[in-house]
Amino acid sequence: MKGAWFARTGSAPGSAARPDCIGNAQAPGHLRVLRCGPFKLGLSRPLIMGVVNVTPDSFSDGGHFADPIAATAHARRLIEEGADLLDIGGESTRPGAMPVTAEVEMRRVLPVIEALSGRGVPLSVDTSKPAVMRAAIAAGASMINDVRALETEGALEAVAGSGCAVCLMHKQENPATMQLAPHYADVVAEVRQYLISRAAAAREAGIPADCIVIDPGFGFGKTAAHNLALFRELRRFAGIGAALMVGWSRKSTIGQITGRGVMDRVHGSVAAALLAVQHGADIVRVHDVAATRDVLAILQAFGREA
Repeated sequence: MKGAWFARTGSAPGSAARPDCIGNAQAPGHLRVLRCGPFKLGLSRPLIMGVVNVTPDSFSDGGHFADPIAATAHARRLIEEGADLLDIGGESTRPGAMPVTAEVEMRRVLPVIEALSGRGVPLSVDTSKPAVMRAAIAAGASMINDVRALETEGALEAVAGSGCAVCLMHKQENPATMQLAPHYADVVAEVRQYLISRAAAAREAGIPADCIVIDPGFGFGKTAAHNLALFRELRRFAGIGAALMVGWSRKSTIGQITGRGVMDRVHGSVAAALLAVQHGADIVRVHDVAATRDVLAILQAFGREA
């Protein structure tokens, strides 16, 4: 069931509104509202983005929700558990994943978007293809989550002028090769500078600052040591003029730390989400919405800096 404090603030007409209760210490230049199409999401407390993979090969739940009907039912459960946003993906970006065509991606995600449109929750689409972006926005998506940070030709134009939010993520190389030998001279400085430059490119293309989210891309072309170094310096990403999203849910670094398999990483994932919020994350992207919601409710009750 939904918790009283987990809600969209100033959402689209007809959606439920519940009070924000977690006081979020605002860094200089930090946004207080994220605009996603017709939705305005308050950032005075952390938002939960629930993952909906409509794929046969995603690392955590590949094949479980590959059918649009199953994916839609799963998405509705995540809403009931307290998700503020849903992230719908039709192409796996796990290490070693092979690309699919835009047609395959659209066949997977568009029925889910259409079925969920009007449910009062912003719908994000995890894609790097401009054709999929345009079709998803037309079907009712209000956010694009792009692991290539709108670098694909035509991607900036597909989002600019739509009113949709965009998440710009850092990665090194492509999913098929990104974990072979990732290397950085200074991972924190390089990732931060990349995200600053991509946010600037988005603004120059006409995407408003309050529609931009950045994601350091934990696990995307990074070793466990890189991931932990980025996490320790997460506050350096929280004040650069964009909302900050963190996705640690069920990832291999958590498995390396805990010794747990993918489906047994709930506790580690929830701990990472809690720490991410304490380090400045505005949005946590998770598979286990109910567990994350509960731990963030406890954080709210005890005080965010506890």
